Amino acid sequence: MLGMGKIAKKVFGTPNDRKVKATRPLVAKVNALEPDFEKLSDEEIIAKTNELSERAQGGESLDDLLPEAFANCREAARRALGLRAFDVQLLGGIFLHQGNISEMKTGEGKTLVATFPAYLNALMGKGVHVVTVNDYLARRDAEWMGKVFGALGMTTGVVYPNQPDGEKREAYACDVTYATNNELGFDYLRDNMKSDLREMSQRDHFFAIVDEVDSILIDEARTPLIISGPAQDRSDLYVAIDKFIPELSEGHYSVDEKTKNVTFTDEGNEFLEEHLSARGLLPEGQSLYDPESTTLVHHVNQGLRAHKLFTRDKDYIVRDGEVVLIDEFTGRMMAGRRLSEGLHQAIEAKEDCNIRPENVTLAQVTFQNYFRLYDKLAGMTGTAVTEAEEFAQIYGLGVVEVPTNRPIARQDEDDAVYRTAREKYEAVVETIKEASGKGQPILVGTTSIEKSEFLADLLTNAGVKHSVLNARQHEQEAQIVADAGKLGAVTIATNMAGRGTDIKLGGNVEFKVLEAIANNPEGDHEAIRKEIEQAHNSDEEAVKAAGGLFVLATERHESRRIDNQLRGRSGRQGDPGRSAFFLSLEDDLMRIFGSERLDKVLSTLGMKEGEAIVHPWVNKSLERAQAKVEGRNFDIRKQLLKFDDVMNDQRKVIFSQRREIMEAEDLSEIAQDMRHDVISDLIEQYMPPKSYADQWDTEGLYAACIEKLSLDVPVIEWANEEGVDDDDIRERLEKEGDEAMAKKAVAFGPESMRMIEKQILLQTIDSKWREHLLTLEHLRSVVGFRGYAQRDPLNEYKNESFQLFESMLDGLREEVTTTLSRVRPMSEEEQKQMAMEMAAQQQQLQQAAQTSAEPSVVSNPENAKDGFDENDTITWGNPGRNEPCPCGSGKKFKHCHGRLA
Repeated sequence: MLGMGKIAKKVFGTPNDRKVKATRPLVAKVNALEPDFEKLSDEEIIAKTNELSERAQGGESLDDLLPEAFANCREAARRALGLRAFDVQLLGGIFLHQGNISEMKTGEGKTLVATFPAYLNALMGKGVHVVTVNDYLARRDAEWMGKVFGALGMTTGVVYPNQPDGEKREAYACDVTYATNNELGFDYLRDNMKSDLREMSQRDHFFAIVDEVDSILIDEARTPLIISGPAQDRSDLYVAIDKFIPELSEGHYSVDEKTKNVTFTDEGNEFLEEHLSARGLLPEGQSLYDPESTTLVHHVNQGLRAHKLFTRDKDYIVRDGEVVLIDEFTGRMMAGRRLSEGLHQAIEAKEDCNIRPENVTLAQVTFQNYFRLYDKLAGMTGTAVTEAEEFAQIYGLGVVEVPTNRPIARQDEDDAVYRTAREKYEAVVETIKEASGKGQPILVGTTSIEKSEFLADLLTNAGVKHSVLNARQHEQEAQIVADAGKLGAVTIATNMAGRGTDIKLGGNVEFKVLEAIANNPEGDHEAIRKEIEQAHNSDEEAVKAAGGLFVLATERHESRRIDNQLRGRSGRQGDPGRSAFFLSLEDDLMRIFGSERLDKVLSTLGMKEGEAIVHPWVNKSLERAQAKVEGRNFDIRKQLLKFDDVMNDQRKVIFSQRREIMEAEDLSEIAQDMRHDVISDLIEQYMPPKSYADQWDTEGLYAACIEKLSLDVPVIEWANEEGVDDDDIRERLEKEGDEAMAKKAVAFGPESMRMIEKQILLQTIDSKWREHLLTLEHLRSVVGFRGYAQRDPLNEYKNESFQLFESMLDGLREEVTTTLSRVRPMSEEEQKQMAMEMAAQQQQLQQAAQTSAEPSVVSNPENAKDGFDENDTITWGNPGRNEPCPCGSGKKFKHCHGRLA
């Protein structure tokens, strides 16, 4: 019998069905206009864009313009690419325009879908950003879809790493800009480190369409984007700590795999104190519980985490002596990405790699807060429904499942659960041999590099020919994926094969054509293409007859989404296909989150060696475990966001303040207000309200006026005058300060004075903000312990960070006032020297902002210190910042290798 809920759905349809049904009439309107737009010439299509743009900017709503805009875009795409968008693609485009996530299965043409809402919204003239997961896709899509936008009379730009500034500004000025999430976030931060409006790259944050939206807005949401500069080198400390971590026994610490955390036991703390003291790392008489030991305890914890929670070839690989992180969701290498708070250095010490110094944060933002800057946001992916609640709560995005163009013909089998991993892998190898024997292509999903290579060894021993796709072979990714659909192909892959790749049955025609032309460049290219297309058609039919692509997963992931992505590689555009999951009770998910009851059930059933349990109930049980994990991960991200929101509010204030300063022509009033505030604070400090004249500290006030205002004024005499109160002295000081600055403005010239005020304000804001970020990082790392005192860590963080922000603003006013009061016109020689130093400082900031660019320093080996090795900071010794650099260049250390240390 059907349940009540199922009966109701049959009668009324699901909410998703109703959304799709309500949007069908709009698609019908676009289709009705098609014959009219087919008659337009190429010039008339461009003229139509200009007309629609004028109407949009004249106040007509984009919703009213949608049918005409979509009809114009469909016709342009048909002419430019030979692709006529299906009705379901128009549906997806409409949902994107409405600010939703369109869930569309693999092979449904999401790249083309994005052009419709991008074109419609670009009519407003504010620019649209299309966001992709990697630079290759950003360039490919910009070039491919740029033909459509070109046919419509619109400009297309692409943003990529280390792009020249002028080219980057041009790309952002285009109607539609393709970029990765990383570049967009970093450019936002870089823009807010610039000191001139003309140097800023990004325009408005008007509308963004995020491809693979679940990967960007959920999987990567926990990792903030950080622009950092070099800090003090502590490599000796990491090495010293790493040496005794292996000496710890299991009774010294506890590992929580669920929360990915490690903690020392009381016994462990005693062991630490003893060993750290013996090695001279913990000063004599100092305890681990003393405040002075915080940094040391932090680094010991990171060393333990590096050893117990981070596994080589699963979480990272070592390549050319460097620790490169692996994205747990895509299986791809994350070159240039480093773990913060000393954890990356701890892993480098563990792997005996060159330890690169930690960095200090210059600016940071999370993807969650960056993408919430946009007036309107939309996204596309093949898998979003399982995370619908998070999308709605965090980003206000609805999720709509768009029907497929053709019905899905893939067979999804129930999970097969084995007692042990050995039995599971034996069954996997047998199944692969059987399927490839009849010519069926197989994609085998694994969760780590280590497991993909373990399975590859098993297949080699079994005599099965195969390809392996993981972060080690990422250069051959396109070729391996192109061949994965060929007759009898066996491809072992990590999650890399689950994203942004289409596996076509019979192989990829374009790859075959390019390969044949490369081998025979003099041949008739058209004839080569025809011959390959004919051969491909027969290959495709043979693969379909063998059952289509077989996706065989060897483990379930923590997230149902990742499993669905892997399944989605098979059965594209109505192709036949098959998917199956082979599991064991020794798998990580089953071991950590699976119920013990399942093991008891399997034991009770008296399963024989090599037997598996296959039942829909097992699937449901596993999905419930996955849903629990997803829920817990969502809670973690939600909590992180609450903390980041506190910083985000402050970041918005600082960034908007910077922008106002850059836009302002005259800042003398702001400088004057700051000076008057500082004077008020000094009066309050040295002449407290409601105090008597004999209680005033006039000598302290006199000294403070010289130090902070550069004013040598007779405040002691003023205070002794009959009938003078604190307000009189405040007014006199304000008048003296204003007159001194007015004289300075005359000496410098009004234009130079305005420029000096602007530069001092911006530089002081930047340095204070950097200090504030570091303080917040430290506060964040200790505030969690307040929970033990029954105090809410989040509220504590909010209150304390607000107080810190206020004290930062007070310090900002004081520093700007002091710096401006000390500025004096310089001699020509001094001006030249300062210009050189400012240029060097600006260059240093730009180098820090270009995250992957390493500053280059020219050393002179003849004069270098004995044993100096440019790549090994230990050989540099410990020179002072103003001492000659040990490389022999003749420069001061701070202007040479000290910039890199």
